[in-house]
Amino acid sequence: MGAKQWQSLEAALGWVGCACANALASLQTVEHGFPNQPSALAFDPELRIMAIGTRSGAVKIYGAPGVEFTGLHRDAATVTQMHFLPGQGRLLTLLDDSSLHLWEVVHHNGCAHLEEALHHQPPSRPGFDGASGLPSLARITVVLLVAAGDLAALGTEGGSVFFLDVPTLTLLEGQTLGPDEVLRSVPDDYRCGKALGPVESLQGHLRDPTKILIGYSRGLLVIWNRAARCADRIFLGNQQLESVCWERSGRTLVSSHSDGSYAVWATDAGDSPTTQPTVATTPYGPFPCKAISKILWRNCASGEHFIVFSGGMPRASYGDRHCVSVLQAETLVTLDFTSRVIDFFTVHSTRPEDDFDEPQALAVLLEEELVVLDLQTPGWPAVPAPYLAPLHSSAITCSAHVANVPAKLWARIVSAGEQQNPQPASGASSWPITGGRNLAQEPTQRGLLLTGHEDGTVRFWDASGVALRPLYKLSTAGLFQTDCEHADSLAQAAEDDWPPFRKVGCFDPYSDDPRLGVQKVALCKYTAQMVVAGTAGQVLVLELSDEPSDQAVGVASVDLLQDREGFTWKGHERLSPRTGPLPWPAGFQPRALVQCLPPAAVTAVTLHAEWGLVAFGTSHGFGLFDYLRRSPVLARCTLHPNDSLAMEGPLSRVKSLKKSLRQSFRRIRKSRVSGKKRLTAGSKEANAQLAEQASPHDVEVTPVQRRIEPRSADDSLSGVVRCLYFADTFLRDAAHHGPTMWAGTNSGSVFAYALEVPAAAANSDRRPERAVEAVLGKEVQLMHRAPVVAVAVLDGRGRPLPEPYEASRDLAQAPDMQGGHAVLIASEEQFKVFTLPKVSAKTKFKLTAHEGCRVRKVALATFASVACEDYAETCLACLTNLGDVHVFSVPGLRPQVHYACIRKEDISGIASCVFTRHGQGFYLISPSEFERFSLSARNITEPLCSLDISWPRDAMRARPRESPKLSQANGTPGVVLGPQSRGGSPDPTRSEGADTPEPPEATLSPTSVDSATSADTTLDTTGDVTVEDVKDFLG
Repeated sequence: MGAKQWQSLEAALGWVGCACANALASLQTVEHGFPNQPSALAFDPELRIMAIGTRSGAVKIYGAPGVEFTGLHRDAATVTQMHFLPGQGRLLTLLDDSSLHLWEVVHHNGCAHLEEALHHQPPSRPGFDGASGLPSLARITVVLLVAAGDLAALGTEGGSVFFLDVPTLTLLEGQTLGPDEVLRSVPDDYRCGKALGPVESLQGHLRDPTKILIGYSRGLLVIWNRAARCADRIFLGNQQLESVCWERSGRTLVSSHSDGSYAVWATDAGDSPTTQPTVATTPYGPFPCKAISKILWRNCASGEHFIVFSGGMPRASYGDRHCVSVLQAETLVTLDFTSRVIDFFTVHSTRPEDDFDEPQALAVLLEEELVVLDLQTPGWPAVPAPYLAPLHSSAITCSAHVANVPAKLWARIVSAGEQQNPQPASGASSWPITGGRNLAQEPTQRGLLLTGHEDGTVRFWDASGVALRPLYKLSTAGLFQTDCEHADSLAQAAEDDWPPFRKVGCFDPYSDDPRLGVQKVALCKYTAQMVVAGTAGQVLVLELSDEPSDQAVGVASVDLLQDREGFTWKGHERLSPRTGPLPWPAGFQPRALVQCLPPAAVTAVTLHAEWGLVAFGTSHGFGLFDYLRRSPVLARCTLHPNDSLAMEGPLSRVKSLKKSLRQSFRRIRKSRVSGKKRLTAGSKEANAQLAEQASPHDVEVTPVQRRIEPRSADDSLSGVVRCLYFADTFLRDAAHHGPTMWAGTNSGSVFAYALEVPAAAANSDRRPERAVEAVLGKEVQLMHRAPVVAVAVLDGRGRPLPEPYEASRDLAQAPDMQGGHAVLIASEEQFKVFTLPKVSAKTKFKLTAHEGCRVRKVALATFASVACEDYAETCLACLTNLGDVHVFSVPGLRPQVHYACIRKEDISGIASCVFTRHGQGFYLISPSEFERFSLSARNITEPLCSLDISWPRDAMRARPRESPKLSQANGTPGVVLGPQSRGGSPDPTRSEGADTPEPPEATLSPTSVDSATSADTTLDTTGDVTVEDVKDFLG
């Protein structure tokens, strides 16, 4: 491609053109999943929005699906409390360092985002702060917003209550309520020299904002009148206090205590002080119980009030359970969760004119999930969450993305998911958090995110928009004999059991059998067929069915060792499949099971539904299976004679890791010694070359290349199959094209097989009598033996071949079969294009030699033009072990741009990354969260929403705006970047004009890979020990 053509391309493509400079200011776009390590919860009943704070200082606000706001405190401190200013779109947060922060939702150009408006760090030492003239605070234990949010009461560990002006976050002088002032109203016999302890609870009166209910740790409850500065009523409790709730009318209080009891106090009966509650009960007594950490009282017009509390379980029998109990009249349900309860709230009426709460829903925030119950439907069923689903309900082991899913297949998957989770016929179950408006346009295409899990399940997620919505769950455990049958019987408790436990939530971190873990998934979106491969060498071929069925599954075994002598498998045994017809619900149902021998984890898999073939690879070799005839076609062993580590299996991982580390360090020492010898011998030549490069007559200087040591042929795990690929191309000669299969290994070997596929299989579910044949056509060995990450064939126009059925059904442009084809082989160190069928080198780019990094993930992505609707270009996207994303042209392999995407220390995030076909990607920023990023300006998925707020703008004093968030919400540093030129300086094409100054944030750029520091640094192979040996091979 000529220079003029490239200039026109750069002006059109989204990731280079200056028209999209603003669109690419931030690489990360949205976070999917459940926040990692939540620590606080808040709900605004007027706006119907919910906030979650985390231990890393993140603040996330959720409303209706698609309405999300994210912020991050500058200090990575734990968010301990959050309080909405009702109806104002403002949020007050308290961190564990006792600092207070005021956040507000601000609208710009019709869209809203979250900004930190003010923060206040009170003095921490007791005494008097001479600078401010205000008394200092001890640690803040509780916060209460009063007077419509303009005033905040701060309870402290020392027993004092301070008052804060919220709009300015300044302490008010002369209004502090100390414990001594309260003790004056307490009888002498109650004082008896004991302190009141920390302030445990502050509650406001719904109808009288001048009254505050104060609860002290010792058990004392005081209704304090702020206007008269006196105690209206005093309740002399003697049990350590945990929580207090004021009933809506104000005539009743309920307090919970550390011994698992709660007490009901009448505020309008008898004289003050009150010594005895009207009701005192231990719901799970009489044996010692754990503390009831929080309690709520919600009244109803029917007279059957709700009491909701957390904890209180019998200490000896169920002290390790995480429970929330719901009591209404004589009905008690003990909600049993699998993770710790953080906080909970009820969705109920808060209008002052209403006499009753009439709770509609109960939302419980747990450490690993959010559960919402419908309190208006009999049985109190759980409400399916449209977002915040726990991605890690079982640990994620792999992921894949399917773009442009046909509408018919989408509807069938949604239908199968609805049959798994039938909704109540009443229709009352609806998501109660509905605040804000989603302004994003309806997605033009549907995207599926598939996640494989440790328990053998594959979950289907709607990844078309901001909210990652669960669609369907496929379970493969039913095909095998495991030890999970007894768990089902234990879950069905008898009706007369006490406490009346009810299992709620879907987070289940325990796997019945680690061999069930899913390692690879592949889906054909045109035939609704998919392949699921697991840890014990099992490869399942499944097909979507709209009706339940009873059928047996055919099992075939493929021996990848090919009777090679001297190898003994020392790992786990294969899974035992069930025999006979098995019941399968509607959804994906297995059609064939292929068992690899030895039963090692499957490392690569690919499916070609048009030919009826599935290819799979392990650490021992690869195989080809004809699932229409239920017969193996090919098995090839890739083991080196010295590769004994591949036979160890995951059970001897520690032993293998030590061996691998030892061998790696030996190679490092060997390479350094040999490098010193070569350096002495070649110093004269090197100096001469440097002098020649420094001469002024040179026009173009060749970039410095790092010396890469060739890998030994007997490296451990050299036989691991890293990638498999099907293509219709020219392999035998330039005149005839046909089906081929390509396999790349860890030792830099690429095997290309020519396939004979009977033509009748294209439009039939049955294979003719003639079997598929495979003949080895080519074998390529890369010079440095770097692991092969991906293989792709390019047609005569340099474009990737379409997926199966795309060309035959006119769903994509037919490939050019007239010009010469080429094959792109991506290894960990370089990209190389070979011509076909001769397999002669055409173009290459040495990424490791130039950039000092190694390839971890690659994908061919289509970048649509911003300026022209119909123009698009296919490029190669690459993620390195340093967390950088590089984009290269295809087939010229010309470097375009690169971004700093993931922290290089985040090995699991780099290993979990998956690219989409349209320039986006996903990677795990925590076990429960995917970060979504975009390389294309035309294809960006980010929250676009607004919020109806009602507070005067002039109420806030003028202040500088906060800079855009430079970190992700989980605390992982993010990057606010634009494209970077190859010289390491910001790309001049990004500037829209000389008069437009760029903000300081936009001038940030990743460290130049061509800087003097990086150019003079030799590649330290000790990093490979952790990344390659530990993560890629053993992970």
